[in-house]
Amino acid sequence: MAVKIRLARGGAKKKPFYQVVVADERCPRDGRFIEKLGQYDPRQDQPLLNLKEDRALEWLNKGAQPTDTVRRLLRGAGVWAKFKAKEAAQA
Repeated sequence: MAVKIRLARGGAKKKPFYQVVVADERCPRDGRFIEKLGQYDPRQDQPLLNLKEDRALEWLNKGAQPTDTVRRLLRGAGVWAKFKAKEAAQA
């Protein structure tokens, strides 16, 4: 079972709101997920990102693969740098 960290869309038409979730890659985009890691609202002046950093790092360490968009969000939040630093220290 391949696990992905990805966005699940919510909100009304033309007013998107996203949840950052951990899900099996075979499940549909807005379908069943394993765990909710946070929220992303791109419509604000400064896009809002609420993220459980400790849980995101734990899933990354377990081997969950983020999508390109989620990887960009993780970089902006500084989580990706922490993950890579920990990965380099273990090697």
